[in-house]
Amino acid sequence: MDKSAVTLLISHTLFCLQKMQRKEANPFQSLGLRPWMVKQLTKLGLKGATPIQQNCIPAILSGKDCIGAAQTGSGKTFAFALPILERLSEEPVSHFALVLTPTHELAYQISEQFLVAGQPMGVRVCVVSGGTDQMIESQKLMQRPHIVVAMPGRLADHLTGCDTFSFDNLKYLVVDEADRMLNGDFDESLAIIERCLPSTRQNLFFSATMKDFMKESSIFPISKDCIEWSQDSNVATVDTLDQRYLLCADYDRDMVLIESLRKYREENENSNVMIFTNTKKYCQLLSMTLKSMDIDNVCLHGFMRQKERVAALSRFKSNHIRTLIATDVASRGLDIPSVQLVINHMLPRTPKEYIHRVGRTARAGRKGMSISIFRFPRDLELLGAIETEINTKLTEHPIDQRMVERIFMQVNVTRRESEMQLDNNDFDERAQNYRRKTWIMEGKDPDEMEALYRKKQKDKLKEIRRKRKLQQADSATSEEGKVLLQDERFKSVDSARFEKKGRGRSRSSKDGGEGEPPKKMNRSKPNVSLDKQKNFKSKRKVKGHL
Repeated sequence: MDKSAVTLLISHTLFCLQKMQRKEANPFQSLGLRPWMVKQLTKLGLKGATPIQQNCIPAILSGKDCIGAAQTGSGKTFAFALPILERLSEEPVSHFALVLTPTHELAYQISEQFLVAGQPMGVRVCVVSGGTDQMIESQKLMQRPHIVVAMPGRLADHLTGCDTFSFDNLKYLVVDEADRMLNGDFDESLAIIERCLPSTRQNLFFSATMKDFMKESSIFPISKDCIEWSQDSNVATVDTLDQRYLLCADYDRDMVLIESLRKYREENENSNVMIFTNTKKYCQLLSMTLKSMDIDNVCLHGFMRQKERVAALSRFKSNHIRTLIATDVASRGLDIPSVQLVINHMLPRTPKEYIHRVGRTARAGRKGMSISIFRFPRDLELLGAIETEINTKLTEHPIDQRMVERIFMQVNVTRRESEMQLDNNDFDERAQNYRRKTWIMEGKDPDEMEALYRKKQKDKLKEIRRKRKLQQADSATSEEGKVLLQDERFKSVDSARFEKKGRGRSRSSKDGGEGEPPKKMNRSKPNVSLDKQKNFKSKRKVKGHL
């Protein structure tokens, strides 16, 4: 072998060795992060960057605005937290970054992740989210925190009510859950905040879904050369999520939930479960009902005091309690690795909210399951809309119908006792006081707003009934629709029969319009609803879609 060939062979060997070394190095090094940060991430057990981190971190470090969208559980928080901490280590000034978020729970979680990742540099984080004494929050803002994580309403109150701090040093504005934050609901507070921020800053928007209005925000205008990155996927949920559905009658929903939970607990005793419902009142009621049936749980909703919410979430995160019942305040951003099952006891109002709810499990590559309880036939249209949105067909979850019927009376009696206890606790009065307090703080007439609120609730209930009648009329034109309509007529006749005998009554809930089912059911008659469900399921299997 001549000398040139030997030299070429040695060069090739060295090149291969260098390439192997680069592969063995921590992937975060290639993103431009300093060794201390890479070392801290290694301690946290992070072996590699997720796609949104790989694409957004270098762009943010280069000084560009960024819009990032990715599936839930994809590491969006670290996608903006790591480059902010990297730049903060070079220029450790107060009020360096502001993170805006829509919920209390998400604000505290983001602050925890900043503290964990920035622990070696002693980062100071302040949470401004309401629910605590405003004076205490003001004192924390005066103590020169590096990062401020805030809900827009409370931060706007601080900015208009005092001048003891400023954002003159601000380099980064982060809007988390931007699809919700920039949809118009928070515009008044965001406009106040914008007037107090320097124009020379980086704007970073992150969300689970990409929306056009995020790029066209008039309050927080984003630069034309911003980096837009969205996960390239036709499926809005992750592959590791097993998505299932259950069909039941209106009056069987609680029993189906309890039986599904009981069966799951038999096989997965140490797993954490999140149960979602739509209203604050029913969240509290369901929690009390399950406790009376020896199912230990904590609940989380907007009428709870901040200390109570933090305590409930802490008990759930630390595995002291394995079941959490929550409204949509817990549907966005919360990262609890031990959650293996999400149950939609009451369905979300839109497919987008469904994506956020089921995204509380199967996070960061882990496996998880979701079970959504659909009322037959009322919710079939929503089932189709969800499957279209996520581009995935839900599979039927098996359940022992005999057990559902066996616990029917016990659950109904227990729930009624819980309702009476809740009425004694003046829950509706507390809800009204909460609304009035909010309106007074906003400078509005509470009496006028209460009248407007009640009118909206009545109009909302009328609209729900109108849509239901239209759906029934449309369904009657098809063979499958006739089956569904017959089932509705059967239930109407059945309900009237029970009213006549004094066995139950039907009324609308003040909190969300959910109807109260008859208190007793005669299970000796053939279950026509189940027969129609079987007919629907068989057609669904043949067609492969709705």
